[in-house]
Amino acid sequence: MTPERPGPGQESVWDYPRPPRLEATSASIEIRLGGEVVARTTSALRVLETSHPPTYYLPRSDFADGVLRPVDGASYCEWKGVAAYYDLVTRARSAPRAAWTYPQPSPGFEALLDHVAVMAAAMDECTVDGEVVTSQEGGFYGGWITSHVVGPFKGGPGTRGW
Repeated sequence: MTPERPGPGQESVWDYPRPPRLEATSASIEIRLGGEVVARTTSALRVLETSHPPTYYLPRSDFADGVLRPVDGASYCEWKGVAAYYDLVTRARSAPRAAWTYPQPSPGFEALLDHVAVMAAAMDECTVDGEVVTSQEGGFYGGWITSHVVGPFKGGPGTRGW
């Protein structure tokens, strides 16, 4: 594995730290499902971790009313703590367990409280400043790939041990 060299205005995910860094972004984020805008914000947070494209966390209050439905189950992140999950639901479509939050984030990640991340692959479309994102491979991680980040990215076949 050889990291790609970033061009002007790009970031290499290999320059992101471990443990991850949490930072605010004023990028315009929009999420569509079932032909509806289910979330829109310019107040997201990005989690930046070595080898991963950014994961965007939107304020829960910037999701449309009723689209987040809590579901059973949890997972654990060694950095952020215990995650709880949501189905995203519109009149036309639902995406099971496609969103998650940290109800009691670990120290250093307290800003994630009341923020929700979404699996881009389960949505009709997710955009960052108007650019349609590509989802991180693998179905487990929630990174969003744009032209502003270069990899290679963890998540695809053969990358588990990175």
